[in-house]
Amino acid sequence: MKTGKIRNSAGLLALAAAIGTASFGMASAALAQDAPASPPVQFQRHAPAGAPNVVLVLLDDVGFGASSTFGGPAATPALTELAHEGLRYNRFHTTAICSPTRASLLTGRNPHATGIGAVMNSADPRPGYSGFHTKDTATIAEILRQNGYSTAAFGKWHQTPDWEASQSGPFDRWPTGEGFEKFYGFMGGETDQFEPTLYEGTTPIMRPPGDHYHLSEDLVDQSIKWLRSQHSVTPDKPFFLYLATGAIHAPIQVPKEYIDKFRSKFDQGWDKLREEIFAREKRLGVIPKDTKLTPRPDGMPAWDSLSPEEKKFASAEMEAYAAFLAHTDDQVGRLVQELKNSGEFDNTLFIYIVGDNGASAEGGLDGSLNYMGRMQGVPEPEAGKLAGIGRIGSADAYAHVNSAWAWATDAPFQWTKTVASHLGGTRNAMVMSWPDRIKDDGGLRSQFGHVNDITPTILEAAGIKAPDVVNGIRQKPMNGTSLVYTFDDAKAPERHTTQYFEVFGHRAIYHDGWMASAFHTRLPWVGGFAIKERPFDQDKWELYDLRKDFSQANDLAAKYPKKLEEMKALFMKEAAANQVLPLKGQQVGTGLPDLAKGVKSATYHEGTISVPEKAVPHMFNRSWSLSSDIGVGEHSRGVIATIGGTAAGWSLYLDAQRRPTFTYRMFELKTVDLKGDPLPPGENKLKVDFDYDGKGFAKGGKLTLSVNGQPVASDTLPATPPAMFSINETFDVGIDTGSAAGKYPEGAPLGYPYEDGKIDEVTIDLR
Repeated sequence: MKTGKIRNSAGLLALAAAIGTASFGMASAALAQDAPASPPVQFQRHAPAGAPNVVLVLLDDVGFGASSTFGGPAATPALTELAHEGLRYNRFHTTAICSPTRASLLTGRNPHATGIGAVMNSADPRPGYSGFHTKDTATIAEILRQNGYSTAAFGKWHQTPDWEASQSGPFDRWPTGEGFEKFYGFMGGETDQFEPTLYEGTTPIMRPPGDHYHLSEDLVDQSIKWLRSQHSVTPDKPFFLYLATGAIHAPIQVPKEYIDKFRSKFDQGWDKLREEIFAREKRLGVIPKDTKLTPRPDGMPAWDSLSPEEKKFASAEMEAYAAFLAHTDDQVGRLVQELKNSGEFDNTLFIYIVGDNGASAEGGLDGSLNYMGRMQGVPEPEAGKLAGIGRIGSADAYAHVNSAWAWATDAPFQWTKTVASHLGGTRNAMVMSWPDRIKDDGGLRSQFGHVNDITPTILEAAGIKAPDVVNGIRQKPMNGTSLVYTFDDAKAPERHTTQYFEVFGHRAIYHDGWMASAFHTRLPWVGGFAIKERPFDQDKWELYDLRKDFSQANDLAAKYPKKLEEMKALFMKEAAANQVLPLKGQQVGTGLPDLAKGVKSATYHEGTISVPEKAVPHMFNRSWSLSSDIGVGEHSRGVIATIGGTAAGWSLYLDAQRRPTFTYRMFELKTVDLKGDPLPPGENKLKVDFDYDGKGFAKGGKLTLSVNGQPVASDTLPATPPAMFSINETFDVGIDTGSAAGKYPEGAPLGYPYEDGKIDEVTIDLR
């Protein structure tokens, strides 16, 4: 074979010599002319000429009547300034809960059509509730990225299924796999505002150091830093910046100086506050003059029924709540000012959506100093709540407001977050500004809008056609309608004429000004473990003519039974087309992948961090053991293993005196601290045993700390969590990411990393 190749090469050389160099070149040119021309290589994608920058801001859990711009008690000057320079929308709608709103917002599709029809921890095997975007519903970030935009997301994501949220991946459903070239934020539904669980891209990170850190401030700092970097390198390239704050979702945590501004501002109570908001809404013109104020829901207490102590606690929570919104708006204002300083503001489509649903009633009828426990049915002693009033809003509390405050700030509408059947859950304020294009400064728009309209709006503004195929996958059609048609004409006929809503079985259908609504079973202040479902055919349907009834106050079901039946049939048609069926009400993560299912023992090594609670052997409602082999030096200190955070959790660590310490935080019920003598340098074995009190959920038990085989300390817990310490904190070895579960020494470095020694392994055994 080798000889043949040489012979052939020699023959070709001889032939070339015989024909001559010039003739050989002519033949090559002829061959090139006959070949089809290839398109030139496109080294960089370019956006359409004049395409605007896009900034999309989404706040969390804010009622329609919370911001001062729309009549509320919290000062929102940045929102007001944007409203004066742009347009206010008073008939804009979300889905009534976090994850589905974000899925619909980012894809232009209905939430169930993307696969995210419920909040992530209520996902299940139904296609409409899978808990992740299917690839046939590409995000606006991916479309813009492929059309010449720089893209970045800062803040809350809440779009990745729990079983894909660890460092094992896969990462294609993380923000950087969904079209965002830059991500800085948190993955779950909430996080501690002072000590957040943060990621950069797909890498867990500690928050920047400093004594006066707050997440909302950090997110805007990072946004500004990215804008400046992007503009320095490619000043002509438009950008898409998505800022989704954790505020004002619980925990309510905000700098004290903001809380001080609202002292004694809510002593009048929620009934009076709602009336005050309603009056301001009318004065501002954000609701029609003939709007009716809907009554307080059954089961929600009147302010006057509270004791003086209960009123004091409730007022303090609302002070922090309003402060949280005011602080958040100030941070958005810094972002707006950066755009103006850089000269980018006039050609920026700035979309400010004030809440991903109505205000949250998840703090309970009594409010909460630590709502994560209350959501699971863990009692919160009244004496402890009163003693903890000074902690509300601080890093030492995981507070949330009374449900009635949420209802008050949803004025004038019925209900709150999670109730997709009524406008208190789905109606949110929105402002859009784009000085180069929107000229009706301060205008009001009342056409029906929905979060699925935002992606089509951005695409039309940018001059980009919605793609039929993205990354080789044919796309579902978008359900939303661009709102660009509203920019020039306040009276333009609305184009989004039909929209269904469904969360936890609460459901509604909007069509041509009419809305039919069916409240199902789940009260918005009741945790997911205390729900008794009723058959769907026993739900009562209501009918409203929203053309004449802005606040959904007059039920016309009895007057127009035929119309109601038409609307119910339309709901079923839309539900079938959007993967809503079968209706099942509240689901709690059944039938989904579980990384720890059946795992009785797991061993971890130093450097293992940011493991979601659900990926660790399930330690709740049973006995367990935690053991670790460690090497100890003369100056050893730091975290060995930890899970959870300030709301609840545990941490095994060495204190500043090398003493082995085990801290277990059981919400507001009890904190156990077990401590041994200073460890000798060298190899040591630590072990914690928990002996559970009998069968059933959330029972107490005995904790015992042992050192080198000998028990050194023990204590009991009156109860334990039935399901989780938190929804955002993680399991870590060698450091404590996020908020601290342990009581670490004052002045300890962030995360209290293990120093001057080694952690050979950490093992969790279920017994």
